[in-house]
Amino acid sequence: MRNLTEFLARYHHWFLFLLLEVAGLVLLFKYNSYQGSAWFSTANAVMGKVYEWDSEVQTYFSLVEVNRELTQRNIYLEKQVETLGNQLTTATRDSNWVRRGQLALLDSYKLIPAKVVSNTVDKHDNFLTIDKGRADGVKDGMGVVSGTGVVGIVYLVSEHYAVVIPVLSSKSSISCSLQGRGYFGYLHWTGGDTRKAWLDDVPRHAAFRLYDKVVTNGYSSVFPAGILVGKVLHVYNSPDGIAYRIQVELSTDFAKLRDVCVIDNQMLEERLQIMRAAKDSLKAK
Repeated sequence: MRNLTEFLARYHHWFLFLLLEVAGLVLLFKYNSYQGSAWFSTANAVMGKVYEWDSEVQTYFSLVEVNRELTQRNIYLEKQVETLGNQLTTATRDSNWVRRGQLALLDSYKLIPAKVVSNTVDKHDNFLTIDKGRADGVKDGMGVVSGTGVVGIVYLVSEHYAVVIPVLSSKSSISCSLQGRGYFGYLHWTGGDTRKAWLDDVPRHAAFRLYDKVVTNGYSSVFPAGILVGKVLHVYNSPDGIAYRIQVELSTDFAKLRDVCVIDNQMLEERLQIMRAAKDSLKAK
C-alpha cells in the first residue's frame, strides 16, 4: 500500500495530465459537430477493420467444419455414382463401359474395387491400406492395379481392410517384360524418386528402344500379362556386366493414388495347387 501511495505521489502530475486530456477530448468531440463527425467516421472505420479481421479469423477456423461437410458430400455423391453405374450396367447388360485402359485387360477376372485409405511414399519400404478385406473376398497374394497400371500385391488382410506392398518398396519384385520384345526381368524400387524404378536381369542380347512399354508378363499367378508398368527411360549395365539394368518411368503416380482394384483370379488357387503338386512330385523322385 505504501509503495502504491509513493508511486501515485511521484507520478500524480502525469495522471492529472491524462485526466485533463481525456476530459478535453470529450468536450471537443461532444460539443463540436465537425470534430465529432470526424471522430465518429474514424471510429467506424477502425471498428469495421477490426470486425473484418474477426470475420476472417472465424472463417479460417470454420474451414475444418466446411471440409468435413464437403468430404461427407463427396462420399454421398460417390455412392450415387456407384449406384447409377450398377443400374446402368444392369439395364444395358454391358459392363465394359466402366472399364477403360488397363482395366479392359482384366475382363476375364473378377475385380474388387477399393479405395486407398492410407499411403506412404517417403519411406524405403512403403505400404498402403485399402478399405476392402476378407469380408469382400480379398486374400493375401492378390494383385492390385489402378486405371494407369500396376500398384502392388496384397500382404495382410483383416475383415474389412488390407495392407498392400506397392511397387515403391524394397520388398516388391514383379516379373515384367518389354512389350512386343519378349524379353523379361524383375522390377525393383531402390528408393528416391517415386516415379522411377529398375528392371533388372534383362539379357544383354535383348533388342529394344527407349520409351518401349514395360508390362507384366503373366509368368506369375498374381498379374495377367499386359498390365502396364511404365516405359523405358535409360539403359545401364548391371554391376556384373552380364545383363542390362533398365530405368523405368512408372505409369502409376503413387502420390495421387486413390482408386484401385484387387484382382481376384479365380484360377489362382488351381495354378498354385498344380505348382505345389509338381514340386512335391520332384521331391519324391
